[in-house]
Amino acid sequence: MAADAAGYSRLMAVDERATVAALDTARAVFRSQIESCQGRVIDMAGDSVLAVFETATGAVTAALAIQRLVDACGESAPEDRRMRFRIGVHLGDVIEKADGTVYGDGVNIAARLQGLAEPGGVSVSESIRTAVKGKVDTSFEDCGEQTVKNITEPVRVFRVAGGGAAVPATVPARGAPALPDLPSLAVLPFSNLSGDPEQDYFADGMVEEIITALARMGAFFVIARNSSFVYKGKAVDIKQVGRELGVRYVLEGSVRKSGNRVRITGQLIEAENGHHIWADRFDGTLEDVFELQDRITESIVCAIEPNMRRAELERARVKPAANLQAYDLVLRALPGLMPGSTIAAKDEALSFIRRALEMDPRYSLAKAMGAFAHLQRLADGFGNADDVKTGLRYADEALAESNDNAGILSCAGLALGSLGYRALGIRVLGFRYDEAERAIERALSLSPNLLMVQFCAGMISSIVSKGDAALGHFERAIRISPLDPGMGAYVVGTGLAHLVSGRFDQALAVAQRVVQEYPGFSSGHRLMVVALGRLGRIEEAKPAAQRLLELAPNFTVSRNQSVSPFKDPEFRKRAAEIFRAAGVPK
Repeated sequence: MAADAAGYSRLMAVDERATVAALDTARAVFRSQIESCQGRVIDMAGDSVLAVFETATGAVTAALAIQRLVDACGESAPEDRRMRFRIGVHLGDVIEKADGTVYGDGVNIAARLQGLAEPGGVSVSESIRTAVKGKVDTSFEDCGEQTVKNITEPVRVFRVAGGGAAVPATVPARGAPALPDLPSLAVLPFSNLSGDPEQDYFADGMVEEIITALARMGAFFVIARNSSFVYKGKAVDIKQVGRELGVRYVLEGSVRKSGNRVRITGQLIEAENGHHIWADRFDGTLEDVFELQDRITESIVCAIEPNMRRAELERARVKPAANLQAYDLVLRALPGLMPGSTIAAKDEALSFIRRALEMDPRYSLAKAMGAFAHLQRLADGFGNADDVKTGLRYADEALAESNDNAGILSCAGLALGSLGYRALGIRVLGFRYDEAERAIERALSLSPNLLMVQFCAGMISSIVSKGDAALGHFERAIRISPLDPGMGAYVVGTGLAHLVSGRFDQALAVAQRVVQEYPGFSSGHRLMVVALGRLGRIEEAKPAAQRLLELAPNFTVSRNQSVSPFKDPEFRKRAAEIFRAAGVPK
């Protein structure tokens, strides 16, 4: 499949920012539909897309779905500013190089077919039309034989009728997710009206608490903070937010903090039509902040689901921190624990957590966050034995003090199953898989719609070789946070799930995507090395290993063996053999 945006230069000249945003959305649609139809993106240079597929049916199905979804995403734009793509599809041989690029007549003919397509349309070759006839719910218009550049023989071209309207998407696109069955909501970043930019963290913390409270209820589907915060500081179109995140409702608001006084305002909007369902203002002191959060949450619930059981509301209530200064420090730590944070930001977050625990030694949420922070240090390659011991201690204490908070259960559970140390293949400390699984199961029973719960469940399932379950959890995490800046972590998770399930080709396809989209993410390169090794392609694994070492210079085979959390000894052994063969230092 070859595609490019029609009139891209003109669109850029008219409105550069809107055009770039539309292109980003379109790329997400392309990638989601290509991958859901057994395809693989080869290149997305500029405004073009090149992809290969396992089947002709998959290629045509993806092309039709892409055109329909791209058209839907741009329906709010003026007609002369809508981004439309030409797509060409051809069935033929291609040659794949070691770096994943492809070339040959198959690629060239697809590119020429794309040039013959109408904006918003799909053109295919005769070989495609023959291969998919009767298998795809659409019709073909014969455009006759066409002479195209650099191809010796004329190419018979068919225009696919309907421009994509005939075939629905097989999987909701990341650019336009389908509405879930539950009432769905995105909480946008609240405006900080305090007059002090340093107070942004407080406004962000309020949003985090409201998201968590709503997600604790099994009756709501709530978009994770990581995705809703991509709109921070931007003028937003609520209808567009609803489409991009796949939600029915959007909450926006503001926080004003002055001295000891706090004012929080909120308004709940139906995304499809912009109708305001509810708006209110809440005033109090800092000591009342947890009660204010509860009142906001209850007001939202009653506006959306007036028949919600009282027990569900009670379950969502925020448990007040014993020390407000410790709570403040935990809010400051949150951004540094997000996927994609720098090493400096993670160190600062851990410093905030330590200070919070000095003020409130029984602050179980801070302990769970501390366990997660130490786990991140090890995963990033600069942790040590003290991180293992401290992380396990934090996790044990957090679970001993709290058994009804899904966030605490999931973070601490992941730490118990991931932190440990082996010598000569024998466990010396940690790797407490059974306890980890029990904590994760409890978290899932309490709050299955929390991003952290699904992510941690995916990681633990992979670690104990339950690949299919892991894949389901990571896919759910991606749906909860479809625009997450740290998406690389969740995508790598899907590749890891394929790897432990023995689906090495699919694991490699994921690794190639991660390396292309998140080149500085060392876990993607680690996944690529092992996937290539499992496929017997060690020579190709060597350059991937070198890139891994550039990103994680402390990575060695022996260190990885000692801290690798995977339960299956054969899995660990094969990974070590592959790393050694690929040139990773012993």
